[in-house]
Amino acid sequence: MTTTETTPAHIFSDARQMYDSALDRLAAGDIRDAADKAWCATLRATDALVLARTGQQPPTSPATTRAFLIIGEADPAVRRLQGRYFQRQSVLHGNCFYMGLCEPVETTTRLIRETEAYIRDIQTLSEA
Repeated sequence: MTTTETTPAHIFSDARQMYDSALDRLAAGDIRDAADKAWCATLRATDALVLARTGQQPPTSPATTRAFLIIGEADPAVRRLQGRYFQRQSVLHGNCFYMGLCEPVETTTRLIRETEAYIRDIQTLSEA
């Protein structure tokens, strides 16, 4: 996909596909891969919000984070979602995927499953 073809709708579609893949990996018993796929879904949804609000797709995850923080300074509704973003970045991506520290499994599983709501909430804000 080239930059000219990238739209928030395309990115949200990718986020949903990543979320579905996370659920598939979770069902297969691979919590570590499921956690990273849920993080990827979170990141992609946030990329879509940034694109919708700024007209620019972030090239890297640190750029996504910076833009998300800047948007949150101007919009309290976005700011309220930042904790959910950073929780997934830390627990799912950092601890579980990179370090293999997925305990407690109940918390990690809940965060994976609740990613669907994060995507939905971010999409609502991208349309505002």
